[in-house]
Amino acid sequence: MHETMIAKEIISEAEKRGAVKSVLVEVGELGPLPAKDLETTLKTIVKWDVEVRERKGLVKCECGFQGHPKILERGHDFCLFECPECGNVPTAVEGKDIRLISVEVE
Repeated sequence: MHETMIAKEIISEAEKRGAVKSVLVEVGELGPLPAKDLETTLKTIVKWDVEVRERKGLVKCECGFQGHPKILERGHDFCLFECPECGNVPTAVEGKDIRLISVEVE
């Protein structure tokens, strides 16, 4: 499972900081994994408080559009989106990464 591998990377990174009490993770809506899937996986693996926030996507298109894309379909390991102005495939500027934002330790 892709989300399990990502969760284990987050856990490993958090544990480098000490005895973990809680984590805050940011998941881009244009990234490879829905925020809810990662949150569920983390909560089944660890006993910490887990907060996962979704970061909205921001794209830039050759037509000049910059803003939130039209999301066509979202699935496991993919997100299909287009420019809401012209229908072309824009470049993702924000909202494509998964980041460990903060770790609270004992």
